[in-house]
Amino acid sequence: MIKKNKLKNIAGITLIEIMIGVVISAIMMGAMYTTYSIVNSSYTQVTDRAKISRSGRDIIAMLIRDIRLAGFKYHYGVNVDDISKQDNLEYISGSSDIEISHDPIIVIKDELGDAAETDTAIDKNDEADKCCDKIHIVYGDFNQNDAQPYKRYRVTYYARPSGDNEYYAVYKSKQSWMQSTESATGNWSSSCAECFSGELIRDHLVDMEFIVFDKQGRIINPPPRPNDSSRVDLYNIKSVDVRLTFRSKNEFYRSGTKKRLVKGLGDRTREFFDKYLRDSVVVTVNTRNIGS
Repeated sequence: MIKKNKLKNIAGITLIEIMIGVVISAIMMGAMYTTYSIVNSSYTQVTDRAKISRSGRDIIAMLIRDIRLAGFKYHYGVNVDDISKQDNLEYISGSSDIEISHDPIIVIKDELGDAAETDTAIDKNDEADKCCDKIHIVYGDFNQNDAQPYKRYRVTYYARPSGDNEYYAVYKSKQSWMQSTESATGNWSSSCAECFSGELIRDHLVDMEFIVFDKQGRIINPPPRPNDSSRVDLYNIKSVDVRLTFRSKNEFYRSGTKKRLVKGLGDRTREFFDKYLRDSVVVTVNTRNIGS
């Protein structure tokens, strides 16, 4: 049996000490959670910025490859199969219908969608709706094992509204000029094996801009079109400046009250008041087969 005087000497923890320990633990847990939240937010911002930059670079690489092909025409080398060096394909230039033009590069300003000459998709007088430019790129190729050995392709980059019209998306189409050797006329078609129509490349697009330059480095403004007096400049395009601006998928900044500018190459600088990050990729692409 333990005596009463020995019970008084047994050490223990008082209620006050327990409360102090709980408070200190809560402070430590709060500090750890705050640190985690800050680190996680910073990591998310870094990854969002990296995704925007990577997506922009990937599409720019596609545009560089296609723009450099603009105006290319294959010339058959050693004629061992008795194939004519003339491609025998109808060539259409100077037409009012851009959709059938074979000119190497055509830039259409401030137009959404794949259909040419359609301005109803956006209001060009609305500063908040100045998106986006469209580009047609035409080049040739050769396949001696095909019934139509000489090929002509048209690649189109364009934008459409996406996300309940909150942003845009980049699309790409590729068509081939179909014309048999016995026929004097042909037509663009998406039915070839390597062709496709309306392929989504990337969403969360803010703007897509193309500025064309002549061999003296002067801006050709407005860009030459097949149906006007400046169509001679269609073959004077020496380089193309490309700007792609994308928006983060999730909100990036804490506050949406600060004005943030997205600068354009021409007159397309815009300002935004929201929490999204916008980043631009700009590159100059030299045309190799036109503008000499």
